[in-house]
Amino acid sequence: MTIGVGPALRKARLSRGVTLEEAARDTRIRPEFLEALEEEDFERLLGDVYARGCLRSYATYLGLSADTVVSAYAKHLADPMPAPQVVFAQPEPVVGARRRRDNHRLFVMVAATVLVLAAAFGVLSTRSSAPPPAVLPSEAPLVAAAEEPGITVAIEAQQSVEATITIDNGDPRTYSLQPGEGRSFAADETLTVRLDHGASARVTVNGNDQGFPGKPARPWTGTFAYETGGSTPSPTG
Repeated sequence: MTIGVGPALRKARLSRGVTLEEAARDTRIRPEFLEALEEEDFERLLGDVYARGCLRSYATYLGLSADTVVSAYAKHLADPMPAPQVVFAQPEPVVGARRRRDNHRLFVMVAATVLVLAAAFGVLSTRSSAPPPAVLPSEAPLVAAAEEPGITVAIEAQQSVEATITIDNGDPRTYSLQPGEGRSFAADETLTVRLDHGASARVTVNGNDQGFPGKPARPWTGTFAYETGGSTPSPTG
């Protein structure tokens, strides 16, 4: 049963004329994870916390309300699963003494066959070496995700604000965001965000919600570095 989150993300992406590969490059989220979000196949993601972070970053990138999308996902998790139906086995009819004797003979024959097979299997198993341990499929996405460097910052305006973005060693670029509008930016090493007044926009870094940094009526600047995996905010004004 769909919860509406996936179709909304897909519709927003198609309306912007963006492919999954382009969205993955801009958000630094793997294409198969974005596809899983649009198909609401959340079990393909790396746990609930990672799914929430990806939903927030992807929704902000597409210009949707991240809070609304994450709330719908959380409500889906809170819905109780339907109780399993219990099927009671029908009692066997009472049989005569002859049927019980036949069943006893059959049981003895089956037990003897099992013992013979078990002995043969034990001999064969001692002659063959143990197979190498299997690699769990769930380990592959974790390794692949760790190999992808970079940092992604999403900004969702709560009120009108001008955001100046500096990616790595590039030139600063200024964007005017209206209430409810969101933009996402990606860098290889460092990304600096300057808001002309603080507490005006929600900032999300690699899926981690930073809240509404800064103070009202005062500029705020934050620099996020991939090497440290965190941020070094430096408010100004």
